[in-house]
Amino acid sequence: MKDDALESPMPRILLAEDDDSLRGFLARALERAGFEVRACADGEEAASVLDQDWDLLLTDIVMPGMDGIEVARLAAARNPSLRIMFITGFAAVALAAGDAAPAGAKVLSKPIHLREIVAEVERMMAA
Repeated sequence: MKDDALESPMPRILLAEDDDSLRGFLARALERAGFEVRACADGEEAASVLDQDWDLLLTDIVMPGMDGIEVARLAAARNPSLRIMFITGFAAVALAAGDAAPAGAKVLSKPIHLREIVAEVERMMAA
């Protein structure tokens, strides 16, 4: 009998979001969906753990200090196969982010329902 838990480890998500309540809601929703989540309050904190093995970077674009685009560029340079998803409340930033973001990155605009984010993450992880 095979142990599926050993064969398919829980996907690991690095979450960078400067809004405390949204970060908490997102982390809990993703954990309930079966993901392991490391929630970071800003880009610098997320960048400090990029050397760990992540399956997905889920980051806000506009954050004080290091923004999400910068974190994504660093992450993609370290792990070219890393999936990247941006969330932003600034539509103009979302449109411009497509040019600066690593190839294959997905941009979701706020407000977005937690279920929609979880569904998008699940779709991205299955791809």
